This record gives sequence, structure tokens and C-alpha cells, in this order.
Amino acid sequence: MAEFVDWVETISVLELSQLVKALEDRLGVTAAAPAAVAVAAPAGGGDEGGAAAEQTEFEVVLTAAGGSKIQVIKELRGLTGLGLKEAKELVDGAPSTVKAGVSKEDAESWKEKLEGVGATVELK
Repeated sequence: MAEFVDWVETISVLELSQLVKALEDRLGVTAAAPAAVAVAAPAGGGDEGGAAAEQTEFEVVLTAAGGSKIQVIKELRGLTGLGLKEAKELVDGAPSTVKAGVSKEDAESWKEKLEGVGATVELK
């Protein structure tokens, strides 16, 4: 177990994100916080066929860097605190998740900033 933890400490944030995604896909689970499930469960109470519960956590996904890749890398570094190599890997690996589990306001703010430098961004 200690060897695995040591290995995880040596990989980049992008590689760690890809590892989590692969494990989620293979095992059919999600790494989302259990509290999100508890909040969503009571919302479906009375309205069986009606509207879904309002989403409270969003995922910011970079779908394309656009024409100004360097500007997008710089903006990502500012938003996430990633190093140059990790930010470049994130941009080169698009579509890729930039940030998960953020509020609607934060997600829209990140989207606006990234689109301001030419990136294409989706909120999920």
C-alpha cells in the first residue's frame, strides 16, 4: 500500500485525474462527496414525474483551447495554481476537467475567464 501512495505522489494532477476517472468507469462508482447524494434525495419527494432537483455542484470542463493556447495555459495556472507542465497537459488533453465540485457562481466565473482568453468551456 505504501508503494502505491508513493507512486501517486509522483504523478501529475492530470494523471491523477485520469486515474480517478478510469477507476470510476471500471468500478462503476463516483468519487463525489456522499453529502451530495443526501442533499439530492429529499428533493425528489412529492413530485414524481416533475423537474429534477437543482444542481448545486458543477464541473468545469475545458473542451478546446482555441487559437490562443498560451493565454489559456496562463489563465489555467492563475485559476488552479497548477505548474506550467500540468496546465499545458490539461490544455493538450482537452476535453478535460479543470475543476469539479464547485458552486454555480464559481463555475460560471471560471467559464467566463477561460472563454475570455479564447477557450471553449462546458459546465456539467
